[in-house]
Amino acid sequence: MSSGESSSSNPTTGSTVQIDRLLDVMVKQDASDLHITVGRPPTVRLNGRLRNLQTKILDPDDTMALMKAITPEKNQAEFQEQGGTDFGFSFSEAARFRVSVFRQKTFVAMVLRLIPNRLLSFEQIGLPPISKELIKRPRGLFLVTGPTGSGKTTTIATMVDHVNQNFEKHIVTVEDPIEYYHVHKRSIVNQREVGSLSDVPSFAEALRRALRQNPDVILVGEMRDLETIEAAIKAAETGHLVFGTLHTTGAAGTINRIIDAFPVNQQEQVRVQLSTSLLAVLSQVLLARSDKPGRIAGYEFMVVTPAISNLIRESKTFRIDSAIQTGKKFGMQLLDEHLWSIFSKGIITAEEMVENSRNPDDLKDRIRKAGGTVPGMEFDGPSETIS
Repeated sequence: MSSGESSSSNPTTGSTVQIDRLLDVMVKQDASDLHITVGRPPTVRLNGRLRNLQTKILDPDDTMALMKAITPEKNQAEFQEQGGTDFGFSFSEAARFRVSVFRQKTFVAMVLRLIPNRLLSFEQIGLPPISKELIKRPRGLFLVTGPTGSGKTTTIATMVDHVNQNFEKHIVTVEDPIEYYHVHKRSIVNQREVGSLSDVPSFAEALRRALRQNPDVILVGEMRDLETIEAAIKAAETGHLVFGTLHTTGAAGTINRIIDAFPVNQQEQVRVQLSTSLLAVLSQVLLARSDKPGRIAGYEFMVVTPAISNLIRESKTFRIDSAIQTGKKFGMQLLDEHLWSIFSKGIITAEEMVENSRNPDDLKDRIRKAGGTVPGMEFDGPSETIS
């Protein structure tokens, strides 16, 4: 099916489900994910909610055929040996997809994440303006954190593209898999994919090698283990701007997570290293809009000032939230303050705000004091269809 066909078409031909029709529906509807599993029709995540597509219920032959239609041979071999594989691929000119193939109950299942081809600007995704100033720095660690599906990849890609457009730098990215493709602009961008059959076997190995590749900027797609965290901090200390992501919530929680990854006898040294090398922590969630179709990011943003640097070094991270509250002149904000701000503008519902907040009871009290109510969280079943 060509990408120009209508997304209202039934994405089937006879009893066979065709992958290109499913992907076309995803792109047209701007769905974030596609779930393929036995015993259910193909299901998309649209504005954060699961919706069945109007197709047949998939059987084992269907999921196997869909997997083989898009999975490279090397990844099929990895899937057979290890029970899972991840890769990325382009769908004509419309988009890229990140794919996770895995076994469940001995059957094939897949999840495909849509990666738009179009890179967004700081203003379009609502990044704090001070971010632009921070990524001009010649060295330091800039962390983007949040749960899976919170838009970390898009935020990092926006920052890398801003550097690429505006500065003459050598940018090295380390990703698993590569999601947004960057072309060379004012900067040189070399993107390395992690995997046993890809460009480099591990994040830590890629970072060790990167230091010999004359980089100015390094992107670490995921700081997933001690060795990678250690290498990222070292790269930031030795005169490089390092972007990294972590699956943590909140600035203070991110710092604690990094420190706790190290053995106890190294933690004091790591606090000192972080206090001097960390530039900022941007923690985000992705929210369904109530004013129009689509989603909006909610941000917590911490800039490492001398005062926050001291709190990190002295193991007083429990005071960081207070420092963020008093650091508005530096562009800082707590997540719940930003959620309240966009709720007050009618952009998100009370339920969405409370569900994604760090302190839901505080926000419920705030709603009541403002004369509002928090309606019950009604279950919205996944049986609605998109045709």
